[in-house]
Amino acid sequence: MLKGKKIVLGVTGSIAAYKAAVLLRLLVKQGADVQVLITSAGKEFITPVTLSALSGKPVLGDFFSNRDGTWNSHVDLGLWADVMLIAPATANTMGKMVMGICDNLLVTTYLSARCPVFIAPAMDLDMFQHPSTVSNMKTLESWGCHILEPSTGELASGLLGKGRMEEPEIIVSKLNDFFGETEKKKSLKNKRIMVTAGPTYEAIDPVRFIGNHSSGKMGFALAQELANRGAKVDLISGPVHLLCEHANINRINVTSAQEMLQACMKYFPESNAAIMSAAVSDYMPETTHKFKIKRSGDTLSLNLIPNPDIAREMGRMKKENQVLVGFALETNNEEANAQKKIEGKNLDFIILNSLAVKGAGFMADTNQISIIDSENKIEHYPLKNKSEVASDIVDYLETVFEKGRYEGV
Repeated sequence: MLKGKKIVLGVTGSIAAYKAAVLLRLLVKQGADVQVLITSAGKEFITPVTLSALSGKPVLGDFFSNRDGTWNSHVDLGLWADVMLIAPATANTMGKMVMGICDNLLVTTYLSARCPVFIAPAMDLDMFQHPSTVSNMKTLESWGCHILEPSTGELASGLLGKGRMEEPEIIVSKLNDFFGETEKKKSLKNKRIMVTAGPTYEAIDPVRFIGNHSSGKMGFALAQELANRGAKVDLISGPVHLLCEHANINRINVTSAQEMLQACMKYFPESNAAIMSAAVSDYMPETTHKFKIKRSGDTLSLNLIPNPDIAREMGRMKKENQVLVGFALETNNEEANAQKKIEGKNLDFIILNSLAVKGAGFMADTNQISIIDSENKIEHYPLKNKSEVASDIVDYLETVFEKGRYEGV
């Protein structure tokens, strides 16, 4: 989505500099031509060798790279770039940018740049809230710089996340948003897609519940990827501590399987497709106690009854021109069990992942999947970051749309 864009990536001396490697890899993966500039302090946290290997270019940090009269022109760099991105940006660097202190190549290039400038601050909370930092960020913003900081969203404290560098995936998404609709964005611009994510919690009493370890990361990555490609996304999420900021994402928070079912029944009829990635609890307590159960005796017995199978219910509701995608997390007989679910739930295809694969499954930032269609054709994928897995899944979904019968609801 950033193919052919020329980006100057500035890296400064913050512990968050490790995220610059992830950010750089994502930019390069999307086809961007990235030139990294690094400050002397930045080299203390991440090596230029690492960044050079990812970008395919020498990392620039000094005005003069040799003693033969050659030098790195900040003017040429400022004119070359389509965008300048400073991530992480320390309080020190932002102060120099405001005051025009040109004692390193990065700030000097900033002052010569004629392109849009994005800044991702990274520092501790006290530094972030200090009046000088607040004033500098407001000044830079008033000059047209784009300040990228994590939204506190639904976080109760309103402080968690302040000063933390924005996540690389979100930075890339915001760059894509800035550059407008690309070919990949246009691919789903007329589609509305429902995604379920996270666990469900089934109350035992006001304190305890039955649940699972799902983090929601896969479902949120899918919602982000779909929105990046222009789809309107209804994200129905169980209780997770994740944020989504894309304007195309309508987030609906639920807790129990029954609540998730009701939300799905509301949004699925108007959807072109649904991706059922939530880890819905299979059972719920037959009785939910009004008051906390007191400890007594050596054992406690709970009678459990089945929760609704939400994917199966959507399969019964599915119209001819809708696509329904399921998930299967298996520990044995993976492919056979997944294939049974395709027919039993009227799915168009299913995403299979296994807890037996190291680095896949709940809580991890990576996943390894196989995609099985209704004709039992299987495509296997290697272990990848979940944002990359989401891209693979949405690519596959687009091939299904391209078959021609899924034009609307």
